[in-house]
Amino acid sequence: MGAVAGLGGEFAVQLGKKEVVAAALPIQEHWLSLSNLDLLLPPVDVGVFFCYTNPTTTTASQRLGYGSMVGILKAALAQALVSYYALAGEVVQNSAGEPELLCNNRGVDFIEAFTDVELRHLNLYNPDETIEGKLVPTKKRGVLAVQATELKCGGIVVACTFDHRIADAHSANMFMVFWAETARSDAPISLPPSFRRSLLNPRHPLCVDRSLDSMYIPVSALPPPPPQKQKADEECETPTSRDDDCLVSRMYYVTAAKLSELQQRACSNGSKRSKLESFSAFLWKMVAESSSVATNDDNKTMSRMGIVVDGRCRLMSQGVDDKPAPMASYFGNVLSIPFGEKRAMEVVEKPLSWVAEAVHEFVESAATKEHFLDLIDWVEEHRPVPAVARIYCKPRSEQEEEEGSTAFVVSSGQRFPVTEMDFGWGKPVLGSYHFPWGGEAGYVMPMPSPLSNGDWVVYLHLSRSQVAFIESKAPTVFRPLTPHYLRLL
Repeated sequence: MGAVAGLGGEFAVQLGKKEVVAAALPIQEHWLSLSNLDLLLPPVDVGVFFCYTNPTTTTASQRLGYGSMVGILKAALAQALVSYYALAGEVVQNSAGEPELLCNNRGVDFIEAFTDVELRHLNLYNPDETIEGKLVPTKKRGVLAVQATELKCGGIVVACTFDHRIADAHSANMFMVFWAETARSDAPISLPPSFRRSLLNPRHPLCVDRSLDSMYIPVSALPPPPPQKQKADEECETPTSRDDDCLVSRMYYVTAAKLSELQQRACSNGSKRSKLESFSAFLWKMVAESSSVATNDDNKTMSRMGIVVDGRCRLMSQGVDDKPAPMASYFGNVLSIPFGEKRAMEVVEKPLSWVAEAVHEFVESAATKEHFLDLIDWVEEHRPVPAVARIYCKPRSEQEEEEGSTAFVVSSGQRFPVTEMDFGWGKPVLGSYHFPWGGEAGYVMPMPSPLSNGDWVVYLHLSRSQVAFIESKAPTVFRPLTPHYLRLL
């Protein structure tokens, strides 16, 4: 089968045929600029995967082998790339030093693979061991890479890796559903994507809200690490402390009953809070408390949490003559990351309803049309210097850079289309994003259970010590994801 990948875990994945799948129809080579909101994304890749049982164990009238499934995936991908031609291109640097998309139909790397393990034996709780570098491909070229891995039981894992600068989760979801619909000839096809960058043009004259300086920062303005921290990192850090600070990925199953319980507690002051706000507030308390315990908090340790806000529905009215603009089908990044910053002990000691109120306030401040128009103008003012969200950087003042300070981002995956990813051999038994992005801030994405019962599958990327604390403090909320919850046993 060729080279062996993913050694060092409980199983290995053998890589087989690698093919470049291009759009089925010729594409006129052209350049597609990145929007100002795209330019806020660093060059990181995002993974997503879907697990399917052996089609021969289902009631499907047509029984498919691995070769047939791969053929369907490739043929549908080639057709889907005609509409989603940006995914068949490559990112290059323009004369200003900014990334730009060359739509040249170079194609998508498609990798076939095999592993001698059954789906029900995959350790889904620990994706660092079973998903990373094994079932989700490492993208080496282009914008998108795909891997289809045959399992010992006859099941299949279909996985993709995207360049985040080109697509946010909404865009990736659009493409994946379109791809699956294309594979099923009897399925209605979704609307094609819109690459109309003028929808996100800056205003003239620019109107910059200076409050955005507290949310985003040009990379040229990032302060260097404090000398004492550099020295500690180079000389004093022990292997144990490095292990505790290392970010790890874990997957959990959170029941609808627990989510309702958290929401009820978050609304105890009479305010109405969403399940996402309630869950995020609870997690913020857990992370803040873990840092307080680890550092014997002297009330100086800071804790920050951000929540990703999608601007599409906020910008929907930005059209000619106030007619709705086609933002729902817009392909690209339309995101902002507002965040809250509190003393860790304050987050720990205050009731969940108070923390949920704080979450609601900073999310609400960014959930407006004006916020996104201001953000577009803010980026324009700083170009061509790239900028990043401050939640990913140090606290606002160096005096607040205390050991144990924490930061993480929650991105709602409640629109993750796991039940729509049927290529013709049934719905997946599990689907999830996979984003061990390599930065120092954590990342959490709650997604709907494939059982469509109100439960959540939660991807969590936090430090090892934070994960250990959360599991010991809230074991009934964060239940390690096992095949039992997916009805594979």
